[in-house]
Amino acid sequence: MYKITRQFCVLILAAATAVSCVTQKKLTYLHDADASKMDSINAKYSPRTEHVLRPGDALTVFVSALDKEAVAPYNLPTVVYATPGSNQVQTTPMLQYYIVDEAGYIEMPVLGKVHVGGLSRPEAEQEIRSVLAQQVIDPTVLISVVGAKVSVMGEVNHPSQVPMTSGRMTIFDALAAAGDMTPYGRRDNVLITREVDGKLELARLNLGNADIYTSPYYFLQQNDIIYVSPNKVRAISSTNSGLWLSVVSTALSAATIIVTVVKK
Repeated sequence: MYKITRQFCVLILAAATAVSCVTQKKLTYLHDADASKMDSINAKYSPRTEHVLRPGDALTVFVSALDKEAVAPYNLPTVVYATPGSNQVQTTPMLQYYIVDEAGYIEMPVLGKVHVGGLSRPEAEQEIRSVLAQQVIDPTVLISVVGAKVSVMGEVNHPSQVPMTSGRMTIFDALAAAGDMTPYGRRDNVLITREVDGKLELARLNLGNADIYTSPYYFLQQNDIIYVSPNKVRAISSTNSGLWLSVVSTALSAATIIVTVVKK
């Protein structure tokens, strides 16, 4: 009888431990990565260095040249009051935003509509430069994407909107900026939501698999939403923690009483 009771206690403790622990493999990124896989991965790997401009993007476009007066009409001025409540205004060279319309165009002063949708930032700069070159000697064009970001939600330490400060951001960059996953996050089930041509795309990524490098979702795009799913431990701890602890506590108490009685 004592032997059976002792085994019962061991089973209860083992069950509690299993629920409270997460295996190391499940907490590890790229656990199957090794040198032998890199040749096949590199054969499909497509590096990305620049954000592709899309409808809805907010851009600043700064045009310059040796002749500052010649390019002044091509830059959007901002009217600023000298002091609050004053009727006096002053025009400064600060630039307003251009919004890429649904057809991929921005409306520039003097030049009119210029198509930038589907182009990378350097390609769009070259496109505007080529049009300007017909009117201005040796123009320089600098485009910046304003407010580019991705959202990271779910089982991460700091859910947030992460700014895309450069044209290149990977899924790992975004997770690192959000404080990495918690121990309760599923590395094998990360959901990406992306808008493409006015339609939503969903993809689930396994960050434990080195093949993630070849996924079209490895490099993020502006306004992507990353959701890290919770694992079973989190589900138990968040929804049934009181019930589970009550059951385990009751079972352990009962087992202790039985052991005590049997020993007597």
